[in-house]
Amino acid sequence: MPSVIRVVLAEDEVLLREGLVGLLTRFGFAVDAAVGSAPELLDAVRTHRPDLLVTDIRMPPQHRDDGLRAAVTLRAERPDLAVVVLSQHVQSGYAAALLDSGDGNRVGYLLKDRVADVAEFAATLRRVAAGGTAVDPDVVRHLLRRPRDPLGALSPREREVLGLVAEGHSNAAIAARLHVTEAAVGKHVGNILAKLGLPPDEDTNRRVLAVLAWLRAAR
Repeated sequence: MPSVIRVVLAEDEVLLREGLVGLLTRFGFAVDAAVGSAPELLDAVRTHRPDLLVTDIRMPPQHRDDGLRAAVTLRAERPDLAVVVLSQHVQSGYAAALLDSGDGNRVGYLLKDRVADVAEFAATLRRVAAGGTAVDPDVVRHLLRRPRDPLGALSPREREVLGLVAEGHSNAAIAARLHVTEAAVGKHVGNILAKLGLPPDEDTNRRVLAVLAWLRAAR
């Protein structure tokens, strides 16, 4: 770990962002950039290539889980990037993706209202930057409540359809192969997405996420 840890900070609330910049500087971190949106976050990390990213989850432009999704994207690009996300609550889908990214190290998921000691918080950031993990116990409990087999709720037919989706077949092609109507395949796909907990999201390819779940279960 470098003697001075370079950080990109992403937080859309100006006062909190400035407060975190002051805190990090006081504890010896070098803040390369402090930004307020997910697109700025992506640009800042790609430009500065910091040792550590500290980001809120809910950020512009959509004020949903933009910060967490950006962190997952960046970990895919740089598995060695240390990432600590801060949140008011657990976003289970992307939380699992973040914790499973890279080699599983250099990652943290902290709940804001449980950060009570700034010195301990700074020590946690250093531990993650050094290759460790830091996950709030509430996050762990939430994730452990998920079924171990992500496909456990699917029927045999739904598993078959998902397997064909994973092979890249369209609904029409799957219908022809299974000798059913395309409407029936569409219903199966809808059930699969619902059972895997993939809510409607115009910016997320839910079929791709479903395929990732299928691949993980097939390991």
